[in-house]
Amino acid sequence: MKQKLVKAGLLAAVIFIQSCGTVPLIGRKQVNLLPEANMVEMSLTNYSQFLQENKLSTSKEQTDVVKRVGAKMSVAVEKYLNDNGYQDRIADFKWEFNLVENKEPNAWCMPGGKVVFYTGILPLTKNDAGVAVVMGHEIAHAVARHGNERMSQQMLVQFGGIALSEAIKTKPEQTQAIFQTAYGLGTQVGVMLPYSRQHEYEGDKLGLIFMAIAGYDPKEALGFWERMAANSAGKMPEFLSTHPIEQNRIEAIKQFLPEAMKYYSGK
Repeated sequence: MKQKLVKAGLLAAVIFIQSCGTVPLIGRKQVNLLPEANMVEMSLTNYSQFLQENKLSTSKEQTDVVKRVGAKMSVAVEKYLNDNGYQDRIADFKWEFNLVENKEPNAWCMPGGKVVFYTGILPLTKNDAGVAVVMGHEIAHAVARHGNERMSQQMLVQFGGIALSEAIKTKPEQTQAIFQTAYGLGTQVGVMLPYSRQHEYEGDKLGLIFMAIAGYDPKEALGFWERMAANSAGKMPEFLSTHPIEQNRIEAIKQFLPEAMKYYSGK
């Protein structure tokens, strides 16, 4: 039994070392154990199901805003990654931007470049630049492969030394549940939370650069997160949330703004 545990531990260590990558701009080493093709496949399944179960917005004006900003942001993301040697990060991306009827202030981007905004977040974004703040942040999560990283951590804990490719085949329901948890459909108190908050800060930094390259003033992020802070007053404390307290996030954004402004031609 002990030998099996040792072998499993060694296997996990080897996989860990072989699967290390670097988050663009941030420079942090990360472990993504799942082939990105598998992530995109699961993303498309969840994305298609989501669109079938949720109503697209009938507001042409609001939908046009999301699609217009999305078109500019996708070009900016591709430029930044191509210029910095990270073009492989979006090799499987086929951009889509949709707005759905939902009162929750939410938005997300899945692997493969599938972006969805909820109508409930538009009163907080206010304008194109505000949409760019949110979109840049969500796209950054996908580009940085945060979902793959979180999912890899959970699958190692749950499946141990079993080959992850085999786990995907033989345990599809568990794998799908982990995928949904990795993309914020579940909340854990404990080891995952510090990583999640770290991902949020990384998403902010990358997102500011993406929106700056797209021609949107990164300083608009301050106003958006201040509105989010006012909207989320009384919510759970940071140690019980996967997201940083808005004031902490605002301070971190202020510190990074000088770097982001270097990419903004409208300054």
